[in-house]
Amino acid sequence: MSNKNMDSLIQQMENYLECWKQFNQSVNLARSKKFGAEDENQFLEIKSVIIQELELILAAVDVGSPTKEEIHALIGNAPSLRYLSEMSEGALRNVENQWHKIYIGWHAILGQLKVRQHAETDKSSFVNFFGSKQGK
Repeated sequence: MSNKNMDSLIQQMENYLECWKQFNQSVNLARSKKFGAEDENQFLEIKSVIIQELELILAAVDVGSPTKEEIHALIGNAPSLRYLSEMSEGALRNVENQWHKIYIGWHAILGQLKVRQHAETDKSSFVNFFGSKQGK
C-alpha cells in the first residue's frame, strides 16, 4: 500500500473511531433519559456512518476482530435512544461492554496500521538515503 493510501486509511480509521465515541455518548444520553428528536436523528446518522464506513474499511483491510457480525449485532440491538433508555441497567451495561470490545478492537487495528506506516516510512527513508549515496 502506498504511503498516501496508508495515510488516507489511517485518517479514515481515526474518523471512524470518532463515530464510535459518539455512539457511546449517545448510549450515555439514553441512560440519562435527557434527549430529544434531534438527538434521535443524530444517533441514527451515527449508526448509518458506522455501518457504511465499516464496509469501506473491510474492503481495504483484513480484519479478524471485531467482526462484521459483532458490529451489526450491537447496532441492531440499539435501534433508538428511546429503546436504549427503556432498557434495564444490566442490558445497558451489556451494550456498553459490546461497544468497548469493538472500540478496543478498532484501536488495535489502527495501531497496526500505524506500525505498517512507520515501517514503510523508515524503509523509504533508508532507500532514499542509500539510493542517493550510490548515485554519487
